[in-house]
Amino acid sequence: MEEEKQTFDADKAAVLVNELRETFSSGKTKSYEWRTSQLESISKMIDEKEKEIIEAVHKDLSKPELEAFVSEISMTKSSCKLALKVLKSWMMPEKVETSIATYPSSAEIVSEPLGVVLVLSTWNFPFLLSLDPVIGAIAAGNVVVLKPSEIAPATSTLLAKLLVEYADESAIRVVEGAVAETSALLEQKWDKIFFTGGARVGRIVMAAAAKHLTPVTLELGGKCPAVVDSNVNLQVTARRIISGKWACNNGQACIGVDYIITTKEFAPKLIDALRSVLEEFFGKDPMESKDRSRIINSFHFMRLINLLDEDKVSDKIVAGGQRNESQLQIAPTILLDVPEDSLMMQEEIFGPLLPIITVEKLEDSFNMINRKQKPLAAYLFSDDEQIKRKFVQNVFAGGIAINDTVLQITVPGLPFGGVGESGMGSYHGKYSFDAFSHKKAVLYRSFGGEAPTRYPPYTPGKQKQMKALLSGNLFNIILALLGWFKD
Repeated sequence: MEEEKQTFDADKAAVLVNELRETFSSGKTKSYEWRTSQLESISKMIDEKEKEIIEAVHKDLSKPELEAFVSEISMTKSSCKLALKVLKSWMMPEKVETSIATYPSSAEIVSEPLGVVLVLSTWNFPFLLSLDPVIGAIAAGNVVVLKPSEIAPATSTLLAKLLVEYADESAIRVVEGAVAETSALLEQKWDKIFFTGGARVGRIVMAAAAKHLTPVTLELGGKCPAVVDSNVNLQVTARRIISGKWACNNGQACIGVDYIITTKEFAPKLIDALRSVLEEFFGKDPMESKDRSRIINSFHFMRLINLLDEDKVSDKIVAGGQRNESQLQIAPTILLDVPEDSLMMQEEIFGPLLPIITVEKLEDSFNMINRKQKPLAAYLFSDDEQIKRKFVQNVFAGGIAINDTVLQITVPGLPFGGVGESGMGSYHGKYSFDAFSHKKAVLYRSFGGEAPTRYPPYTPGKQKQMKALLSGNLFNIILALLGWFKD
């Protein structure tokens, strides 16, 4: 009987949505005061529960404390702080110039909340990627349902507990569960769905949203390349690549470096530098290091092992390759010239395996990247200004960083989002506010400035006046009013 009571099905999902729609209809979430009070509560929650949050993330992923603090605590707190600091200006109507056709008039764009929104989160940064979009939804004045990932159960349970304690439960809810609960939620009509995860589930979310013409933001992933020129500071380059791979949730990051492209001539030097820095960061036996997250679960461990043990791949390992299934650990592994048709080069790796592909000339890498689906991020390490310009102009990606990895997402003025297979829509900073807002066009006119030209009967004189007016040429308009304008 108790088990039946706890089942979250489509009927319960419908009740939940209706309750939240009533809250939204009351107008309470539209006020500046409500929005800031909720953002302040979330900020307070992060401060007061920092230890519990870091412990939950460690339980799910064995994420090192410093890494968890930077990527989960600090980044979420920064989103809150920024929204609180500039929310008033985000909410202000944006003035727009009007045309002579509407003279005298004024116009503005009003940002209004979309309504009842659903945030479907993921497991690799389970706190940040749950709350960051929620912060944007609250800042925009929406009511929200958050569905954290069941693959990170400790963080999911903690979020459900904390948001009841700190947030307005009439407007912000958490639904825990797995496929059945997500399916029940996706059956409902939402005013926006924000999904973070893989392309396969992204398609399911988009298909469900299409039934109700619900707009979606899809934050997906893809194979993010790092192109390395031979003129780089090798030590700095190796450090920054490792930081954006193994020190970034052990490669389990949608913007992490998925593979490297460099020239045949330069590859041995780059491999030596990566080996050296890996030892500096993680010791002679990286399997003993406490400074790397573990693989999230057995399914993903075996998925990665299958990529590594494929016949045409297993002999390409030039560093690492050790694995420990009971610890869900795979050593940082570098591979050289993995075949293009291997599974490793066909799908997103999302783990501690790093293939290096060699080309004759660095410019060959541009076409190699563009032959694949557009990635969420692309990286270039080079001191050549011409190569940098070409890379930015010619490589298709959600975002680009030159001479670093991952840090582009920390710039609040830059949108974060994919293109094509790596996603649609963007967020971060004001882009989060905009992602959950409708931009309502408003024109204001008085009862003055009446122009009979616009009304029937349409005489030849009116036609000339209208053509002159719509031309936007002041001289033509004066001629038309004097009756001297000719077509």
